[in-house]
Amino acid sequence: MSNIAEPIVIGKFGAVHGIKGWLKIHSYTDDAESIFQYKPLLMKYQSRLQEVNITEWKYHSNTFVAKIETFDVREEAQALVGIELLVSADELPELESDFYWRDLIGCQVNTDKGYHLGVVTDMMETGSKDVLVVKANSNDAFGQKERLIPFIKEQVISHVDIAGKLITVNWEPDF
Repeated sequence: MSNIAEPIVIGKFGAVHGIKGWLKIHSYTDDAESIFQYKPLLMKYQSRLQEVNITEWKYHSNTFVAKIETFDVREEAQALVGIELLVSADELPELESDFYWRDLIGCQVNTDKGYHLGVVTDMMETGSKDVLVVKANSNDAFGQKERLIPFIKEQVISHVDIAGKLITVNWEPDF
């Protein structure tokens, strides 16, 4: 499994469900059920990347529960609680005209007037809109350490150049 490059977190194991080793599954995918379609699904368990073989799954009480091969009793499954579920970046669907959040991390951010605001270090989902977390330059003229910039295309985000790792925004540097 060590030859899989750039695994992406798409979910994690939640609490144990029942006595036969079933676990709750928290999916981070847009369509929550699609987490079960990724093959191979991976986990970092006992300090190494391993395949996860889900033998059964079902929707139960507003969440998913799944049975993992070789984890047959509650005590065995307990060892998986909180472990992230990953997939190779190659398994993610190609996007026609959009990009993944991970593509924005590390991009430089400039205003449309040419001021360099910093670099994207994270993304936040607020419910109403996604937000860029931009770490400001250490010598920022406005004394900012971090900026939160709403990811609103056309209104705030003027241009995104993934290949050039540059995002141009309509944003005041002192805000």
